[in-house]
Formats: sequence, structure tokens, C-alpha cells
Amino acid sequence: MAENQLKALEKKIDELISLCTNLNRENQTLKLDSQGWHNERLRLIASNDLARTKVEAMINRLQALEQQS
Repeated sequence: MAENQLKALEKKIDELISLCTNLNRENQTLKLDSQGWHNERLRLIASNDLARTKVEAMINRLQALEQQS
């Protein structure tokens, strides 16, 4: 009886180790994905700021041309 309990416990421990390994792997993947999304967000913010600056410059030039007329 005790040997059966030991084997069952050993099996559960092996399953827990496997689960922890899988969770650690998944966690690392999620961290990498999160970093990638963060970098993409920063890139998009910079691109948006550049576009905004260009549009504002065009508006200012158009207003200057309009005032000259």
C-alpha cells in the first residue's frame, strides 16, 4: 500500500514539475511578446508624432501662403 502511495505521489510530483516547466516557458514567451508589443507601441507613437509634426508644418505653411494672398 505504501509503495502505491509513493508511486502516486511521485507521479503527481512529476506532473507538477512538468506543469511548472510549461508555465515557465509560457511565461517567458508572454514576457517576450509583451516587450515586442511595448516596442511596437513606442514605434507607433514616434511615427504618430512625426506625422503630427509634418501636418502641423503643412498647415502653418498653408496659413502663411493664405496670409500673403
